[in-house]
Amino acid sequence: MEVLVFKTNLTDIKRISDVESSLDIHPHIRRWNVDLNDCDNILRIEANNLAGKEVEDLLLNAGYYCEELE
Repeated sequence: MEVLVFKTNLTDIKRISDVESSLDIHPHIRRWNVDLNDCDNILRIEANNLAGKEVEDLLLNAGYYCEELE
């Protein structure tokens, strides 16, 4: 299992709910959360065999910014 960390513009519950179902049903994502108290609205994902680019594209397609942090 790996942990992927992303900077996002998921700044409130409404925005998070817009991507929630896509993250919940993704077969490689085990657990995820967004830290609204962090200035970068950090999205943390626990997953198996998941490329950061795939998550970035998923959020981009939903209309949100997402950049993997290293």
